[in-house]
Amino acid sequence: MTRFAGKRALVTGAGSGIGAAVARLLETEDAEVVAADITGTDVHLDVRDERQVAAVARDVDILVNVAGIGATATAPATPLAVWEDVFAVNARGTFLCCKHAIPAMIARGGGSIVNIASVAAIVGLRNRAAYCASKGAVVSLTRALAVDHVDDGIRVNAVCPGTVDSPWVRRLVEEAGESLEELTARQPLGRLGTPEEIAEAIAYLASDAASFVTGSVLVIDGGLTAA
Repeated sequence: MTRFAGKRALVTGAGSGIGAAVARLLETEDAEVVAADITGTDVHLDVRDERQVAAVARDVDILVNVAGIGATATAPATPLAVWEDVFAVNARGTFLCCKHAIPAMIARGGGSIVNIASVAAIVGLRNRAAYCASKGAVVSLTRALAVDHVDDGIRVNAVCPGTVDSPWVRRLVEEAGESLEELTARQPLGRLGTPEEIAEAIAYLASDAASFVTGSVLVIDGGLTAA
């Protein structure tokens, strides 16, 4: 397929997991992909730094905001510095990338933004206060941007993945003192999602096939929030 021929896409958090899978998929479908991350990619990008974002998030038709971090703690146990860092990456980083990509999209006649939130934006997760709050902010920002820029030909949607087998999830499981087997046993489908499954949904939202989709929040969680 060549859904993205002639399109330029910026994917943040592209060093591993969902971000890497999205970058690979878009490339296979002929997009010119800028795969950016704070480490592990050719394009270095700290989404907390507005100057770095401004230099990278321009001349794009597609923006996929995947970069994110988490913290394992209840609200009382979360140091303010940790809370602020989680929001700086997850919420401010998403905002900054959108802020600087949107003018370029307007100049190019429109575009598509896909923000990666989480099921943590929809249901409460134990010991994830900062993460839940930051991903809730991503969902609200997505809806606000969709309304603000619908007349500019820019569609803005969010994806809320459930538990996906990625280096980041494995690290969180280890920090929480759990095992991957325990985590898998709690999934209604009896398995974790894959980065490639999430990437396929992101590619759909970024493509012209989703031309009537904006302001939507797509939950891909293997039935976790339905159980």
